[in-house]
Amino acid sequence: MTTQELNPVSSSGSQSATFGERLKVFLARSGILVALILLFIGLSFIAPNFLTVRNLLNVLRQVSFVGIIACGMTIALIGGDVDLSVGSVVALTSSVLAVLFVQVGLPLWLSVVLAIAQAGIVGALAGWVRVRWNIPALIVTLALMISLRGVAFVLTNAFPIPITDKAFEFWGGGYVLGIPVPALIFVGVMVLFWFISTRTVYGRSVYAVGGNAEAARLSGIPVDRIRVVILVTTGLLAGLSGFLLTSRLTSGYSGVGVGWEFDVIAAVLIGGASLTGGEGSMLGTLLGVLFIGLLANGMVLMGVNPYVQDVVRGGIILLAVWLSTIQKSPASA
Repeated sequence: MTTQELNPVSSSGSQSATFGERLKVFLARSGILVALILLFIGLSFIAPNFLTVRNLLNVLRQVSFVGIIACGMTIALIGGDVDLSVGSVVALTSSVLAVLFVQVGLPLWLSVVLAIAQAGIVGALAGWVRVRWNIPALIVTLALMISLRGVAFVLTNAFPIPITDKAFEFWGGGYVLGIPVPALIFVGVMVLFWFISTRTVYGRSVYAVGGNAEAARLSGIPVDRIRVVILVTTGLLAGLSGFLLTSRLTSGYSGVGVGWEFDVIAAVLIGGASLTGGEGSMLGTLLGVLFIGLLANGMVLMGVNPYVQDVVRGGIILLAVWLSTIQKSPASA
């Protein structure tokens, strides 16, 4: 049956519907790229010192901390879940690392491994609670977001714990061939998760679970196991980011990562993921992370009030969800 038989309208109406559908496809696939290019061009003219090499390298470094976590959050949203605890996991990882190295006296490499491992354990705990009692990940990780931050403050008494080690500083503040080390790690993580999400059975299963969990279960996909692995993944990546940020700051601090969960989610949503699951891509997330990073950097360079910056970030999240909604809606007749 042809499109005209399904929707018998005039020729001009049919052409209008086709244009609308094409516009939605364009927005879904290229809208964020166009917005990123326009933002870059605009900031080049209005933001002081934006186009300097030093500033652009600084942007690359800063977006990497959030971008690493965004890779895991993309998998989470594709699978129909969300992790609100990632910012607190960053803070807890930073605090645990510093306490183990400075106060307990463990070797630095072991402190790093144990700090990142505890982040994975936190994710496993969240996943177990999620599937054991069928509590939405939103609620489980919201509770963790509050409690883990409290644990971090208790461990450090809310004071930074300095870490003096030149080799350690390299991971967060060093360069390789002129490129910040965190940016290289971010690219590596992004490529790895692109491969996982597009070229593996696990990746296809995550899309299936996010699209229709019950149908995926009936198809033999281990839905509960996938949900646990998703939250372990976001935890480990938040731990990795916490380690890199601690290296950058050369101290463990329980006050880092505040609000990061919203920046991460905003970047992933802007990149084309859906809160209802089943949609998203690593390329889109990369563009979303760069967009959020450039926007934040530009507002700082222009001296925008920090409270106004919060308003802008909140508006961006709302806009991203709205665009996702209209892209899913059927074309008007």
